[in-house]
Amino acid sequence: MAKRDYYEVLGVSKTATQDEIKKAYRALAKKYHPDVSKEENADEKFKEVQEAYEVLSDPQKREQYNQFGHDGPMGGSGFGGGGFSGFDFGGFGGGFEDILSSVFGGSRRSSSGSSSMRGRDLKIGITLTFEEAVFGVEKEVIINRYETCPKCSGLGAESKSDIETCPKCHGTGRVSVQQMTILGSITTETTCPNCGGKGKTIKNKCSNCGGEGRVKNQAKIKIKIPAGCEDGQGFRMSGNGDAGLNGGASGDLYINVTVKPHEFFTRDGLDIYVNMPITFSQAALGASIVVPTVYGDVSLKIPAGTQSGTKFKLAGKGIKDGRSSATGNQFVIVKVITPSKLSQEQKELFTKLANTDEKSESAWDKIKKFFKGQSK
Repeated sequence: MAKRDYYEVLGVSKTATQDEIKKAYRALAKKYHPDVSKEENADEKFKEVQEAYEVLSDPQKREQYNQFGHDGPMGGSGFGGGGFSGFDFGGFGGGFEDILSSVFGGSRRSSSGSSSMRGRDLKIGITLTFEEAVFGVEKEVIINRYETCPKCSGLGAESKSDIETCPKCHGTGRVSVQQMTILGSITTETTCPNCGGKGKTIKNKCSNCGGEGRVKNQAKIKIKIPAGCEDGQGFRMSGNGDAGLNGGASGDLYINVTVKPHEFFTRDGLDIYVNMPITFSQAALGASIVVPTVYGDVSLKIPAGTQSGTKFKLAGKGIKDGRSSATGNQFVIVKVITPSKLSQEQKELFTKLANTDEKSESAWDKIKKFFKGQSK
């Protein structure tokens, strides 16, 4: 029976990327694997998928297949002519090995040395005042983490002479296991049970760390927060997490920042906003008022006739970004305050003012005239 087109077998287009080909292959190989699939002719379909992937995953073979088809450049048996038994599973870019690992619990990959483990990443949160976030600050925090054992310097043994190569895995940290499957004999690897994957055994373990090579400790860490830090912003301090195992690198420390709200200031990016109360007379006649900023008090001129809600800009009085040269502004929003209690003198003054208002057309008069005109 004629072979199906390899692209059709994997269900991808002829312009598919290597990632798309591998993704399609992994899905189909898991679907048709004879040990897990209940579909009819799963064995044949599995072989067909493997053959298609073996060609299309290799750029050189793929190019030849695109030019000459199944016969190959030399004619004859061409691609896959040697049958399924001739496939080299080690050349499948890890895809087939990953499936073997999920099905049989192991992998064909070999290990050329003892396994090391990177230390765990740690996360902490710190709280800043509004001013600390604006100008930047250095904070000292105490964290609990694993650190390299000071007594054995991470060896886990009392001395170097107490460390021996594991006799079971011969220092690789892995042992091979042969299993019989429908595909034949498959060799898989697993962590050495004798040394736990370290590739070595210890005759006399360090009395301080018990052979682990690291100990739990409280560490004081200085954290530099740059100017302009925002609420919810995160930072990473490389190598400040838990110490690694068996020579592995240390993890990282992640810091999440919470900024307390300010009593008067609010923030929008690099800009600062503040509401300033002014009196009727200041709004009507104009005035010069003192406005607080994060850099100190400044004078702001209020023009005569200013309405409540008017916004003024103080250029350059916002937040300076510590990682760039950008600087925000401060915006002042004035709010005209209506007095709730008036003295007798104030009442008389407002009465006189009201009488003068009645002599001029007010905004309310204009509104009444508009609606009267609309009703005609």
